[in-house]
Amino acid sequence: MSKLRRLATEAKEAAKVLAYTDMNQKNRALQAIADTLRANIPAILAANEEDIRAAEANGMNPIMVDRLRLTAERIEGVADAVLEVMAMQDPVGEIVEGFTRPNGMQVQKVRVPLGVVGIIFESRPNVTVDAAVLCLKAGNAAFLRGGKEAIHSNIVLSDLMREAVCSAGLPEASITLLHDTSRETANEMMQLTGLLDVLIPRGGAGLIRAVVENARVPVIETGTGNCHIYVDRSADIAMAAEIVYNAKTSRPSVCNAAESLLVHADIAEAALPRIRERLDEKGVIIYGCPRTRAILGDAVQPATEADYAAEYLDYKISCKVVDSLDEAIAHIARYSTGHSEAIITRDYENARRFTARVDSTAVYVNASTRFTDGGEFGQGAEIGISTQKLHARGPMGLRELCSVKYIVFGDGQVR
Repeated sequence: MSKLRRLATEAKEAAKVLAYTDMNQKNRALQAIADTLRANIPAILAANEEDIRAAEANGMNPIMVDRLRLTAERIEGVADAVLEVMAMQDPVGEIVEGFTRPNGMQVQKVRVPLGVVGIIFESRPNVTVDAAVLCLKAGNAAFLRGGKEAIHSNIVLSDLMREAVCSAGLPEASITLLHDTSRETANEMMQLTGLLDVLIPRGGAGLIRAVVENARVPVIETGTGNCHIYVDRSADIAMAAEIVYNAKTSRPSVCNAAESLLVHADIAEAALPRIRERLDEKGVIIYGCPRTRAILGDAVQPATEADYAAEYLDYKISCKVVDSLDEAIAHIARYSTGHSEAIITRDYENARRFTARVDSTAVYVNASTRFTDGGEFGQGAEIGISTQKLHARGPMGLRELCSVKYIVFGDGQVR
């Protein structure tokens, strides 16, 4: 048996224990995790600094380095998120629905853990904690494979969490991090049928595509984010400028950041200069259509088909002037990755049409796409944003980390 299969087998045994662990014991483990993280901030920062130095030496984009970086404040925020999950209602055992059949049998549909949840992710070390605590609260064992960029941070975080869950009387294998970040290990992990119950990729388009195409384990596909903002002809221009600024620049390296801007022709000459004025504060590069360039000048780069399809994860945005709401919707349908889209409008009917016709995980009216997040939706931390339509869609919190089973009570019925 390979080392990977041995670790997965141990995780499978841990999942059997977690499946019937009561909420109080799981919460004690989560409290222990939060306390341990706070008590070991210097050690976590020292490990993270190793990852930062290596990333900078390898020429990593500064924005991606920021994704990787931990600070004392960020670690406190991670610990706070653990406590938010702890405070949430345990989904395991929740009766989703119940009914009585004509023959007198009572049927209950009840939430149960998935089992062993495998997660392959990149860069951000906070994902190590988010994934582990969400899985634990939902009664699952977490089987984690992070990227090489954050390996020192991830090892320290996982070791601390394993120590914490043991102190609460739960199996150490409730949380497993693979120290080997090679492609071969990832490929072997994708083949662990019968040991991993589900596999969730969280990262860039290349990682997600590789997992979806190669895994034999069932996959929940998380999506890349080519997110759009459409400024309708009736939009409040000041509001539009502020929303675009927030959605693009507050954290450009995340999947819910805006990557594409559509502006109605009737408002473009007034709106585009105001929007560019805000984006200039962060040095955002605009790739625009000919009409955008006619309004904003040659400083705007000509947009290509690749630009309209791009998830930049950078201070860059594509822009197109459109003649109608329907043209905006058609553009989104062509280029969107199905993550998050927004309309800025004062026209109720246009808002209604946009929300009805745009087929994405989250559709906003007069709000930033940056709210597509488990915490912002009141779910605590999240395991990822699912852009598929089976089992889970959108921010995946505790309930999405559960399956269901039917419990049937009879008094002698036979068929």
